[in-house]
Amino acid sequence: MSGRPFHPFDSLSAMNDLIPLYEALLSRIDAAAKRSGRVGEDITLVAVTKTHGPETVRDAVDAGMTLFGENKVQEAAWKIPLCPAAARWQLIGHLQSNKARHAVRLFETIHSVDSIKLFDTLEAAARQAGTRPEIYLEVNVSGEPSKYGLTPEALPETVEHILANAQALSLTGLMTMAPFSTDPEDARPHFARLRTLRDDLASRFGLDLPHLSMGMSGDFEVAIEEGATDIRVGTALFGARPKLAALRPIPDADTSSGIL
Repeated sequence: MSGRPFHPFDSLSAMNDLIPLYEALLSRIDAAAKRSGRVGEDITLVAVTKTHGPETVRDAVDAGMTLFGENKVQEAAWKIPLCPAAARWQLIGHLQSNKARHAVRLFETIHSVDSIKLFDTLEAAARQAGTRPEIYLEVNVSGEPSKYGLTPEALPETVEHILANAQALSLTGLMTMAPFSTDPEDARPHFARLRTLRDDLASRFGLDLPHLSMGMSGDFEVAIEEGATDIRVGTALFGARPKLAALRPIPDADTSSGIL
């Protein structure tokens, strides 16, 4: 045994051709933004590194990316300490309440708040940790039973509760996932609906909700055309996701990670 701390990414190799893929993606983002009366700089790219190792993140930072999205708190807890300090981290996947105390320390933004209960748990955890993450409300616009998220009808009550109770957390946007389809145009009405919901909430509550997190590798251009400000792209940058080795429990504060 070498004594080197365990991490699950030893077998994952970084990409060597990331820069041309990144440049091509930026060109597509810019073209879609112009079609919506904006410019590419108005769009925030969240590079999704789920199951990719620190080598890939280092290559991405070298290519100019700084903002990364993770789906699982447990994976992020092991990965983040092995990545460049310049990398910033957002949680884009479903969050269980029992991982809230870790999430508020690891991530600057949490895209997937989908209940009042989860908000309350995150708010208490953030107060205790002394952190101030931004949050987006995840909305199940399509109504698919398999998807997480608030129903559109539950949004006003949820926002009212957040406005009355938020001290550490800041509500700054909405997030959705469109149903899977091989035709990006199928996602358009769902993205348009999220934009309308955001505009209605902003008007009703006098809120500034600048962020619309919608669109992934297969449909981000349509999402941008419908008003997305944040897009979550993994496969178009990094290719197919490698298989991740089994994860150990989240490291404690006294482990070599130094982050929890």
